[in-house]
Amino acid sequence: MSENLDKSNINEAGKSKSSDSEQGLEDAVEVSDEALQKKIKSGSPSTQRVQRPHSSPPRFVTVEELLETAKGVTNMALAHEIVINGDFQIKPVELPEDSLEKRVKDIVHKAFWDCLSVQLSEVPPTYDRAIKLVGEIKETLLSFLLPGHTRLRNQITEVLDLDLIKQEAENGALDISKLAEFIIGMMGTLCAPVRDEEVKKLKDIKEIVPLFRAIFSALDLMKVDMANFAVSSIRPHLMQQSIEYERKQFQEFLEKQPNSLDFVTQWLQEATDDLMSQKYKNALPAAGGAAGSGDGPQLDPVAVQNYAYLKLLKWDHLHRPFPETVLMDHSRFQEFQLQLEQLTVLGAVLLVTFSMAAPGIASRADFAEKLKMIVKILLTDMHLPSFHLEDALTAVGEKVCLEVSSCLSLCGLSPLTTDKEAVLKGQIQAVASPDNPIRRIVDSRILTFLDAYLASSHQKPSPIAPGGLGPIQKELEEVAVKFVRLVNYNKMVFSPYYDAILMSQQCLPGLRATLREPLLPASRDIREFHVLKTCSYAVGGKSK
Repeated sequence: MSENLDKSNINEAGKSKSSDSEQGLEDAVEVSDEALQKKIKSGSPSTQRVQRPHSSPPRFVTVEELLETAKGVTNMALAHEIVINGDFQIKPVELPEDSLEKRVKDIVHKAFWDCLSVQLSEVPPTYDRAIKLVGEIKETLLSFLLPGHTRLRNQITEVLDLDLIKQEAENGALDISKLAEFIIGMMGTLCAPVRDEEVKKLKDIKEIVPLFRAIFSALDLMKVDMANFAVSSIRPHLMQQSIEYERKQFQEFLEKQPNSLDFVTQWLQEATDDLMSQKYKNALPAAGGAAGSGDGPQLDPVAVQNYAYLKLLKWDHLHRPFPETVLMDHSRFQEFQLQLEQLTVLGAVLLVTFSMAAPGIASRADFAEKLKMIVKILLTDMHLPSFHLEDALTAVGEKVCLEVSSCLSLCGLSPLTTDKEAVLKGQIQAVASPDNPIRRIVDSRILTFLDAYLASSHQKPSPIAPGGLGPIQKELEEVAVKFVRLVNYNKMVFSPYYDAILMSQQCLPGLRATLREPLLPASRDIREFHVLKTCSYAVGGKSK
C-alpha cells in the first residue's frame, strides 16, 4: 500500500510525581482500532446529527457568539494539549526585556518596594504594607496545602494571624525577622525538590525588603510547580472528559458553520479514491477486505481513515489547507513529516553503505551504531532553510568512506579501493534526489511500517521493521508510537464525523463529482477556526 501512497495524490498534495499516571495515559490512548470503534459508537452523536448539510450556507453570528466560540476553542485546545503532550508544562510569564509591558511592570514594582522601604525606615516603623504582604504570603501557602494537611494549616493560621500581627505592630512588639524565618521554613516544607536551593538562599538575605521580594519571586515559581503537578495528576482522568468535551465544542462550532468539514471531506474522499483504485488493481492490503460482489468494492472505514492519516505525512502544507479536525495538531504532523524525511535519507545512506561494505562489518552492531550517529549529526539541521542536502551528503560520503575503510582495516580486510569509494560517494550523493530509487524504497517501507503500526493492537507484538530499515528501527519506532497515539486520540474524538462522511461517499454517487470541483481558498469561517486554534498554542509547552 505504501508504494501506491508514495505515487498517488499524496505527492501532489505533497517535578512530575506520577509516573504510574503517565503510563496509564499511554495505555489508555494506545487502543486497538476495534476497541476504538466500539467505544466511539457507544457514546457518539447520531449519524444524522454529524452529517454535514452540504447545501446549507453559514449563518451570520453575533460578536458575543464569536467570542464564546473563541473561548470554547481555546479551552478545547488547552485540554487537547494537556492530554496529547506528555511534556506539557505551564511556564512563568517572561516579558521581553525591551517591551513596554516590562518597563511599566518594573517601574510599578520599584515604586511599591521603595514605598515599603520608606515605611520600614520610619521611627517608629509603619507596618501597613508589610502586613498586607504577610497576608498574601499566608493565602499562597494555604493554597499549596492538600485537604489532609491539617497540622500545617493550623501552624500557618496560628503564626500568621494578621489580627495578632497588627496588635504587635501597634504595641511595637512585632518581629518581622521571626515571621520571615517561619515563612521560609514553611516554604522549604512545601516546595518541590527542585526549589530547595532557591529557598535555602533566602536564609542568607538579611534586609527585609530584598527578602520579601525574593520570597514572592520563589512563591511564584512554587505556584507554577504546583500547577504542573496538578496537570500531571489529572491527565489520566482528563482523557475521557477531553474526548467528549472536544467533540461537543466542535459540534457547536459545526452547527454555526455547517461547511466546517469541507476539507475533511476532500481528504477522506481522496483516501477513498486511492484505496478504491488499489482495490481494483488487487493491491489493497488485507485490512481493506475482499472486493464485494454487490454494487462494487467496499472499503473498511478504519482502513480508509488509517490511509488518510498516512497521507498527512506527505501533505503539501504550503499549498493545501489542512483538514479541520486535525488543525490543532497541524504542527505535530509537520514535525512527524520532517522527522520521517530525515529518517528516509538516513536509512537510504545506511542501506547504500552496508550493501557495498563487506558482510563482516555490516553485521557489527557497534560499527552500525557509530556510523548511524555520524550521519545523524551531519543531517541534524536538514530542514533549516540554510541547509543544503547535496553539500551535506558530500560530507557524509567522505566521512562514511573513511569510517568504512578504517573498520575494514581493523577487521584485517582490504580497505575500499578508489573506484569503490567513488561509487559509494556517488550513490550517497544521489540520495539527495527524492526520485532516487533507494530513497523511494526506504520511504515506501517506512510508510508500510507505520501502516502496520496503525493496524496493530497494543496487546499484539510490535510490527517488525521491513528489510533494510533495521539500523533505524529504534528511531522509527519512537516516531511510530507518538504518531499512533495522536491518530488514535483524534479518532476517538472525530470518528463519528468521519464515519458519516464515508457513509455519504459510499451511498451518494454524486459526492465525488461535487468534490472534484475546484475549491476556493479557505473560507472566512475556516480561517477564523484555524486562527482561533493556532492562537491557543500560546499556552503551554512544546509540541510532541
